[in-house]
Amino acid sequence: MGRIRQAITVELRRWIAEQTQAGLPPAAVLAAMRASGWQEEVALEAIAQALEPPPGTAAAGASPVPEPPLDAAPAFVRAGDRDVAVLAQMRLPRVVVLGGLLADDECDRLVAAAHPRLARSETVRQTTGGSEVHAARTSHGMFFQREEDALIARIERRIAALLHWPLERGEGLQVLHYGPGARYEPHHDYFDPAQPGTPRIVERGGQRVATVVMYLNTPQRGGATRFPDVGLEVGAVKGNAVFFSYDRPDPATLTLHAGAAVLEGEKWVATKWLREREFA
Repeated sequence: MGRIRQAITVELRRWIAEQTQAGLPPAAVLAAMRASGWQEEVALEAIAQALEPPPGTAAAGASPVPEPPLDAAPAFVRAGDRDVAVLAQMRLPRVVVLGGLLADDECDRLVAAAHPRLARSETVRQTTGGSEVHAARTSHGMFFQREEDALIARIERRIAALLHWPLERGEGLQVLHYGPGARYEPHHDYFDPAQPGTPRIVERGGQRVATVVMYLNTPQRGGATRFPDVGLEVGAVKGNAVFFSYDRPDPATLTLHAGAAVLEGEKWVATKWLREREFA
């Protein structure tokens, strides 16, 4: 006999909303619900319902975000010059796993072009608006200029067509290399409005509103992209990508994510961050 599905009531949604409004992060709300005996899938759905704005409205401070055309639930979606498989998607956080966004030879060419330009990866220092080497991020990386060459331009146009977001609202493509044991601890990609350096950062193009992580190789073990608030793990498979958006700079978007440690082999990724406005 199967488990009886627990009911999501108005009172439960109200309780979840009250907890998050009081400053409790969604992951802590989920942990509390699990400890009280809630089934994980029901708890996640209840949190999503409680935090998602009603149809036809937007959350306070929400911005328009990039979005692939998935209303008709297609198995494949056209991305400019290429058909891309829709492997999985979530509503909250807004995550779409894409198959074959890049061809194998495109992955290999990105790695070859990036390799001689690698340096220890830095994180944005939001207290000042600058950047710094941080122990939480143990990869090496580099940035391409937007439309730096024909390959970069083709990939950027593909992403713009897929997500219906102007190419000019994207940062330059970043390539990262993770060796054995390298990882990136849980973090958000948006810029924290509470930090004093954020106004300086968002002068160039506004807030980040979405991320595309493209896997340029398949590690032998490890290296997944994890979303700890919702227990989601996306394996790093060459040519595939994970897209996620965040309509406001708030943990309620559930887009906390991490690059799991590479356990065997190495991992190469290309990341594209998208902004509210033209990034210059």
